[in-house]
Amino acid sequence: MKIVVDAMGGDNAPGAIVEGCVDAVCELGINIVLVGDEPKIEKELSKYKYDESKISIVHTTEVITNNEHPAMAIRRKKDSSMVVGLNLIKDGKGDALISAGSTGALLTGATLITKRIKGVNRPAIAPVMPGKNGAFMVIDAGANVDVKPNNLLQFAIMGSAYFKGVFNIENPKVGLINNGAEAEKGNELTKAAHGILKDADINFIGNVEPREVPEGDVEVLVCDGFVGNTILKTYEGVAKVIFDLLKQEIMSTTRSKFAALLLKPVFRNLKKRFDYTEYGGAAFLGVDGVVIKAHGSSNAKAIKNAIKQAKTFAENNVINIIKENINEEELEI
Repeated sequence: MKIVVDAMGGDNAPGAIVEGCVDAVCELGINIVLVGDEPKIEKELSKYKYDESKISIVHTTEVITNNEHPAMAIRRKKDSSMVVGLNLIKDGKGDALISAGSTGALLTGATLITKRIKGVNRPAIAPVMPGKNGAFMVIDAGANVDVKPNNLLQFAIMGSAYFKGVFNIENPKVGLINNGAEAEKGNELTKAAHGILKDADINFIGNVEPREVPEGDVEVLVCDGFVGNTILKTYEGVAKVIFDLLKQEIMSTTRSKFAALLLKPVFRNLKKRFDYTEYGGAAFLGVDGVVIKAHGSSNAKAIKNAIKQAKTFAENNVINIIKENINEEELEI
């Protein structure tokens, strides 16, 4: 297994990226190709002890930043760490790519370079998030603001295939995010999508209201990119506010500080359950290759877990499962 990692993408590159790769090599025993500025990467690697045969470097001279137009950056910066990394997996020189760089550029590059899976109209961003009763996926979380009902069907198929392959859940539940549980609720898009999803060969359980999303009872939550991105950012913001307020209250009095010491294991476990670094990154589903978008502020732990996620993704042939299911559903349609 060989994982390609964009060493220059993200707020903490290349330091946290390299550290996460070293941790992954030591824990998972895989091979990693770091793509980026070789002198900077070598400087970071010199800080650690690891099996040097497991990590190689492909030198590049350019970096795509978040403030660049995605399509123009992909076309113009041919020697960027992201573009070179995508070409490596396209040419079969790596089994997966991970980048914490520009989301728009990575999605554009994955679509243009690795191409879409035949039959997939719109690739989607599919982050896995922590819920009260288990992890769940929101698909799409920002790639496609305007979609058609059939796009939502494909999102559901791809999300189901991912949960089967990566989380070993044989028949994941699929829900349509809507403003009411009844089939007739919502706009024209969700009403039409409900009918299509109901008749598809997936475990569709109906509409899911936003307040039910954090429960984690439904593994695959389908929506357009506008709704999904709003839910993702609201979820992150509310979680941060809750933990910040909790910290303020704990530090407000001597009594609360003492109580916090007794409850420290509880707080630690709670924080771990809602820690995004435990889940790695967001898969780009619908492109013909394993591409994982790590959070822009990823630390070493997040990068290591993104690598672990990509390894499972590739080993379980999720791409082929998506191809088979998309083709079968198209024949039925």
